Amino acid sequence: MKKPRDTSLAISTDYRQFVTELKSRIASARLSAARHVNRELVMLYWDIGQGIVEKQKELSWGESVVEMVAAELRAAFPDMSGFSPRNLRDMKRFYLNYSDPKFWRQPVAKLNDKSPSSAIWRQAVAKLGNGELLPQPVAETGTPNSIQILQQLVAEIPWGHHLLILNKLTDPASRLWYLRATASFGWSRNVLLNQIKAGAYERAVTEKKTHNFGLALPEHFAEQAEEMLKSSYNLEFLGLRRAVRERELEDRLISRLQAFLLELGYGFCFVGRQHRIVLGKKEYFIDLLFYHRFLKALVAFELKLGPFEPEFAGKMDFYLNLLNDTERAPGDQPSIGIILCAEKDDVEVEYALRTKTNPIGVAAYTLQSKLPGELKGRLPTAKQLAEIVRLEMERQK
Repeated sequence: MKKPRDTSLAISTDYRQFVTELKSRIASARLSAARHVNRELVMLYWDIGQGIVEKQKELSWGESVVEMVAAELRAAFPDMSGFSPRNLRDMKRFYLNYSDPKFWRQPVAKLNDKSPSSAIWRQAVAKLGNGELLPQPVAETGTPNSIQILQQLVAEIPWGHHLLILNKLTDPASRLWYLRATASFGWSRNVLLNQIKAGAYERAVTEKKTHNFGLALPEHFAEQAEEMLKSSYNLEFLGLRRAVRERELEDRLISRLQAFLLELGYGFCFVGRQHRIVLGKKEYFIDLLFYHRFLKALVAFELKLGPFEPEFAGKMDFYLNLLNDTERAPGDQPSIGIILCAEKDDVEVEYALRTKTNPIGVAAYTLQSKLPGELKGRLPTAKQLAEIVRLEMERQK
């Protein structure tokens, strides 16, 4: 006789799956609702700022109208925050900064610059998710359509993030870069602040990078690889204040892997440390191995405590040959190597990489700020020192 089917387990399994799916759907709906609320709030602030600016211009209203409007709004909506005179002035500043045609001048100049160093900047501002952020014809004409395109970006970012960008940055190109990065990577406000303080824009875009990507990779992929590479990496989060061995540096990076991934940039997936590759009877070990989701390529990191030496490039080139032959998956792009060292001479790096067939980048890292934290802000700036010298010279006349 056939044994009766025990349905309790099946029901239990189906039930758990059903509840899991419901939780996922609810979480997705909550996230979507939160994003919608944020978009509506940010665009409301845009409209309020725009309305005050246009009425002041049209009717010659003075600045006191901001105080009056703030009082009216707070009286009409006592349960809503955000209508203080200060916040309304921020709304004006928000609208004025991003609607001003001057905002586009530097970004458009970079878009029109065809040099390799500007290629990654064009790529960085050319897209937001799957949609176009700054199409070339629109950017060149500076039509009102440009503002509509920008609104699509600013609406994705919380109001507090906007205030942080407006307060900390003045350069239009850097503002646009941080706007795009925040929307793409989902940075929290604290992460955004840390990225600004660490000079992420300068290190990712404006500072010179040393690599041979243009020689070793097709043009379109070389541009993407250059966008991935930074000129230097800030490892202050490791808290090192003394000399360490390379293995200890590696240990620290692994223990703070989340912070290290954030510093590397979006798209890096950790594969392993001391990654073993075999050739014949010998085995070799790569310090850190990652896979980049968007480049679709393995990225090998070698950590060096001292300055760059030409032999480092030869060793990395050898590792990349092995990775490509043994671990590169069908459809993957060529593996990329990044040598992290304490300092580098760009001319020496250029000569060392010139004959290498694999794509290799060399970047420096910093373990602590030039000044200890307790001295930051306490020493005079170069400008202040110059003023002191000038006053002293006048006193002695």
